[in-house]
Amino acid sequence: MINVTLPDGSKREFPDGASPLDVAESISKSLAKKALAARVNGELRDLKRALDGDAAVAIVTDKDADGLELIRHDAAHVLAQAVQALYPDAQVTIGPVIDDGFYYDFARKAAFSTDDFEKIEAKMREIVDADYPIIREVWEKDAAIAEFRRIGEDYKAQIIDDIIPPGEAITLYRQGDWFDLCRGPHLPSTGKLPKAFKLMKMAGAYWRGDSKNEMLQRMYGTAWANEKDLKEHLNRLEEAEKRDHRKLGRQLDLFHMQEEGRGMVFWHEKGLTLWRVIEAYVRRRLEASGYVEVRTPQVLDRKFWQESGHWDKYRENMFVCETAEEETLSLKPMNCPGHVQIFKFGQKSYRDLPLRMAEFGACHRYEPSVALHGLMLVRAFTQDDAHIFCREDQIEEETANFIKLAASIHADFGLERDHISLGTRPAQRAGSEEFWDKAEAQMLNAARAAGVEPVIAEGDGAFYAPKLDFQLKDAIGRSWTCGTIQLDYVLPERLGAEYIAEDGQKHRPVMLHRAILGSLERFIGVLIENYAGAFPMWLSPVQVVVAAISDAAADYAEEAAAELRKAGLRVEVDKRNETINYKVREHSLQKVPVIAVVGAREAEERKLALRRLGSNGQQIITLDEALVSLAEEALPPDLKRSR
Repeated sequence: MINVTLPDGSKREFPDGASPLDVAESISKSLAKKALAARVNGELRDLKRALDGDAAVAIVTDKDADGLELIRHDAAHVLAQAVQALYPDAQVTIGPVIDDGFYYDFARKAAFSTDDFEKIEAKMREIVDADYPIIREVWEKDAAIAEFRRIGEDYKAQIIDDIIPPGEAITLYRQGDWFDLCRGPHLPSTGKLPKAFKLMKMAGAYWRGDSKNEMLQRMYGTAWANEKDLKEHLNRLEEAEKRDHRKLGRQLDLFHMQEEGRGMVFWHEKGLTLWRVIEAYVRRRLEASGYVEVRTPQVLDRKFWQESGHWDKYRENMFVCETAEEETLSLKPMNCPGHVQIFKFGQKSYRDLPLRMAEFGACHRYEPSVALHGLMLVRAFTQDDAHIFCREDQIEEETANFIKLAASIHADFGLERDHISLGTRPAQRAGSEEFWDKAEAQMLNAARAAGVEPVIAEGDGAFYAPKLDFQLKDAIGRSWTCGTIQLDYVLPERLGAEYIAEDGQKHRPVMLHRAILGSLERFIGVLIENYAGAFPMWLSPVQVVVAAISDAAADYAEEAAAELRKAGLRVEVDKRNETINYKVREHSLQKVPVIAVVGAREAEERKLALRRLGSNGQQIITLDEALVSLAEEALPPDLKRSR
């Protein structure tokens, strides 16, 4: 007999050879019907695979994250089966699960197109309706290679030959007369796959990711547990397309990018205005929180980066140049080593700690051109960077204070915090297990001191210490990583940072690397998409447009704009010979929060007809009233609170 422990701690006996499906049926028929797979002693397994002995068993359904991943995994297999049924000349290669879906790479001389998707999806639905049992088979390596070569699947044969050690068995999964190399697990049958899938796009991909190899055709799809979830996902994608910061950046005249400066941003006047507003706000918040601002060199000698350890670990991502004097220099990819040099300049005492050192530091990192993505991944960027040099007994308080500061700043920008993740020790790391135990406990206690229970991200820490990352949600529910704090005992040691402690001896400070926005480029991209370009008044590059109805009101429009500027507002004037409806429509497309319409009557009475973005109505108020109300409305959140 086999003893099975269920998630609630209860135990049940089953005969030898029982499967997780038998366990599910013993609990309830409805659970057995919903079951997709099982976790057996923590390992995800096929539902019908016999248990090896006593085990802890948890049934997986489509309500579980594991269940959704299985659905997407099987959708990839069903896609491959459908493609080969329709196009027998296509060879299959790999088909993994990715965020929100899956893809499969095919080798075929003729090109696929998105016009083929409807036919392929119809064949996929046929395979689901056929309800083929999905059967796990164990093969010897050489026999599997021979079989795949026999049917013309050279890529699969090569995969097996390359990754499977000699003499080791492999697993294949068969559905109907089609089979594929896979470690599994899978759904019990193709009929268990919900028809909530859709093919999305085509792309090229080199075999094994190597540009020297042949180009394959990658077919992307998405798959969900039900039609409702699929529809919501497609709606999110449609909304995200409308909010694409690259399109809005051009439409709103904020910035552009071009091939001659890959990964570099050309900021236009309006975009730079937005940048300066954000930078000024952050600078005020940092000054109020006890930070000092510094600036470090843009280019430093190779020796400097060798001492810090970046040359060995980060060289391929650094922009390096050589001078006529045989110097080897690098543009800085990060600010932290430079901040250590400022800390080392002059003797520091324990009374100087914590020392919070901030810099809007311009950095450069080489990213492959295929990875670049608008403002979200660039080669030149500016971090709202800071480093807190402190004693070990100050770590938890400084970290907790930072968490509260970051939460306040993110909220002022209208971004909701979803959670904070604690990245723990990675596989490749510096330091002993005792060090990591201590460092992880310090970060966990600091988060709890700030009233936050972090989500553990196993193995996601930096190589030198654990970190806390801030996950924010935007207006359409997408998650963005904005902000981090990382604990570092290593860099102060490598670069020789010291302070005189109370005992009169030299000690190493602890270094907290922290950023709230991350990079200004990426954060502005997030803001553009969050607000769909319609920024709140305090962030909007142009806050008010004074639009004259006729030439008779042109002088008053200029006068009103001048008064509004004196009140601290960012104002433009529109005196063009166009209809007022045309002007209102055009400035609305530019997402201007307030359009102040003035005609002969408004000029005579010294009034403004205010039209708000997204509203068809208007508000008639005096210019004096507008100076007070609009100036108040346009104040950044921190200045409003201080009034």
